[in-house]
Amino acid sequence: MKDHRISREAEEHVKKKIFDIPYAKQSPSQILDIWYPNEESGEPCPVIVHFHGGGFGRGGHREDSIEPILRGTDRGYAVVSAEYRKSGEARFPAMVYDAKAAIRFLKAHAEEYGLDAGRIALWGPSAGGWIAAMTALTAGNPAFEDLSMGNAGYDSRTAAVVDWCGPCGGFLDMDRAYREKGMKGEQAHEAPDSPESVFMGAPLGHIPELVRLASPYIYVHPDMPPFMIVHGTADRIVPVEQSIRLAEAIRETAGEDQVELHIEEDVPHHGRIWWHEAYAADISFDFLDRILKK
Repeated sequence: MKDHRISREAEEHVKKKIFDIPYAKQSPSQILDIWYPNEESGEPCPVIVHFHGGGFGRGGHREDSIEPILRGTDRGYAVVSAEYRKSGEARFPAMVYDAKAAIRFLKAHAEEYGLDAGRIALWGPSAGGWIAAMTALTAGNPAFEDLSMGNAGYDSRTAAVVDWCGPCGGFLDMDRAYREKGMKGEQAHEAPDSPESVFMGAPLGHIPELVRLASPYIYVHPDMPPFMIVHGTADRIVPVEQSIRLAEAIRETAGEDQVELHIEEDVPHHGRIWWHEAYAADISFDFLDRILKK
């Protein structure tokens, strides 16, 4: 799949931005951009940290999937787009280590960059949704923290999560979900060369316990941040059941108030035909406003 760079129009719409700030030193991939609100308030900005999709192995932090999220700069948010090591360079759980290192960096340098360290939300589509969910749900879990990456005196807790069609309900259940409803997926997730198998370092069926440990829904807990989950019923890459399972786990463990699940009928996994429509982002911005601006 071709990676699409952010449009010039979207990039130029945001007047103030700082690109390619290193947040760790292990890889050139450990960089982030900060896009500032177009209207300055003089106060520290609430922050949305964006993780791009791409099957854990493709994409980039300045691709067009960030365009809907950059609309947050017109609603008073600073948008941080964090790059991370992809599966060609590192395996699970390196991406989670990277995401948490980026969060700790932002907290450590919040005053320098004019950010509000207490109002940080995560937002990602597809694999980025998995990263956002896994990062938020395992904050403080030593198995998913590499404090040697820097700023060990700061935690990686966040205030809210927006997960757009992330594979958060267990990689081994994706192909089965399609089979059970007679729907053909665009890829076989259990194949040895699938994005998930490459990400995990072996065919999924050979490492079921490791795959279970890469399932965000098993880390749901009562003190987790609130989630907004958005998914389309015509998704042929990540079945909608992945988001339903995560939402059900949150309701059962943390309570109804901790999750909002929006199922969009007859829309696919991604693409401008719906991700870039204003209403899709506004659902999530309205959710974040309720959490971060109350």
